[in-house]
Amino acid sequence: MFGKAIGYLRVSTEEQGQSGLGLEAQQAAIDRFCEANGWEVADVGQDVVSGASGLDKRPALLEAIGQLAQGDVLVVAKRDRLGRDPIVVAMIEAAVQRKKAKVVSAAGEGTEGEDPTHVLMRRIVDAFAEYERLVIGARTKAALQAKQARGERVGHVPYGFRLAEDGVHLEPQEQEQRVMAMANEFRVKGLTYRAIAKRLKARGHLNRNGKLFHPVQIMRMVS
Repeated sequence: MFGKAIGYLRVSTEEQGQSGLGLEAQQAAIDRFCEANGWEVADVGQDVVSGASGLDKRPALLEAIGQLAQGDVLVVAKRDRLGRDPIVVAMIEAAVQRKKAKVVSAAGEGTEGEDPTHVLMRRIVDAFAEYERLVIGARTKAALQAKQARGERVGHVPYGFRLAEDGVHLEPQEQEQRVMAMANEFRVKGLTYRAIAKRLKARGHLNRNGKLFHPVQIMRMVS
């Protein structure tokens, strides 16, 4: 018997969390999948953490699992959104199963069955996800070292700031600082991150991509 669907989103870098692009794509995939299956998404949790991070560093995932009950499903856009470490993924699945619920991937990947073929498929997907994490990590490290050697700034420019003329240091971006102050005022009044994003849009304030601020972007503004 089907209960409810809880969505889970994860991005692995602060830059992705700031842009919201990875999160938006995941949300859209989950929404399409659930709509096709006639499921209503009761809630959505989102973390900005590495794929190797455990449950103790994923407050949104812990909250999502806490909401699960018998017959419920935890829906991810792709299985690697659970994690890119087979041990971490196994721990997450075990936590979900203890709630008598299950993990479902909108992309398929053998998450819905317990027969040997589906189990094997999951293990293969998890192994490739870990391999991809290691490859990305090695490439990123090499790229950062090269930038540092050239004296360039490493890392993204956070919202509310811009690069100074030297191309290394940051300086306040006045308009974005005003938006941040506004977001903080709304948060003090008790508005949720999603509600704050809608209030900002109503006042003509969108993110750097010209879109509605993602809740994670708002969270980082007011933290």
